[in-house]
Amino acid sequence: MSHTIVTEKCVGVAECVNACPVACIHQGQGKNAINTDWYWIDFSACIDCGICIQVCPTQGAILDTEEPILDTEEPTLQKSF
Repeated sequence: MSHTIVTEKCVGVAECVNACPVACIHQGQGKNAINTDWYWIDFSACIDCGICIQVCPTQGAILDTEEPILDTEEPTLQKSF
């Protein structure tokens, strides 16, 4: 089973991108709700090695389950008024 990056918790440091042995982690478009770059995992390419979880500095930003609703290519953007 694939892993999931929780878009709204990702702080965009990209340690997971650099560590992934199969290059299945990609940058999303725009910014997420906390106004940082964010990344998503290609479930079809993920080999479930768990390296992304080990290197991520943000606790809870990567889950060890496949949760497509949390790993979205269209994050909820914060609105500033």
